[in-house]
Amino acid sequence: MKLGEGVEAAIHCASMLAGVDGNSTMSGAAMAEAFGLSPSYLLKHLNQLTAARILESVPGPAGGYRLARPAERITLLDIVLAVEGKEPAFRCGEIRQRGPVKLDASAYVKPCGINTAMLKAERAYRAALAETKLSDIVANYAAEGDPRSIAASCAFVERHQRPQKSASSKQI
Repeated sequence: MKLGEGVEAAIHCASMLAGVDGNSTMSGAAMAEAFGLSPSYLLKHLNQLTAARILESVPGPAGGYRLARPAERITLLDIVLAVEGKEPAFRCGEIRQRGPVKLDASAYVKPCGINTAMLKAERAYRAALAETKLSDIVANYAAEGDPRSIAASCAFVERHQRPQKSASSKQI
């Protein structure tokens, strides 16, 4: 199974956003810069994460993206499904029923054994992703990442996060 590059970008961006202060945001352009991605390419995946309510998009000149819910409530499965879709990776086309030796449909009442095995593997894969929270990824990086990488990532987030004014602090 091969997941699209967008899954990696989406997980990294969500992990980065887990490090912004309070209700601050970060622009898509800053995240694209951080990971050496095209802003237009990344925007597609940020929009998918926003549609899935993993991210929240804040409009305006100081707007950007932030997590829509705590990192403890976002799983890797949530992110993968937002980017790749909910359909299983393997889709049985019942090719066993094609070809020159076609049998009556009654010969195929039992499910295809290949489809059964592939869907079993898909369930295991999804269960493993559902067990892993975004907060686990962030905590593991903080505990085991190279200190230089952690410092550089934290400094990047600090430089590029955009504090948001709360509704109570706006002037009338």
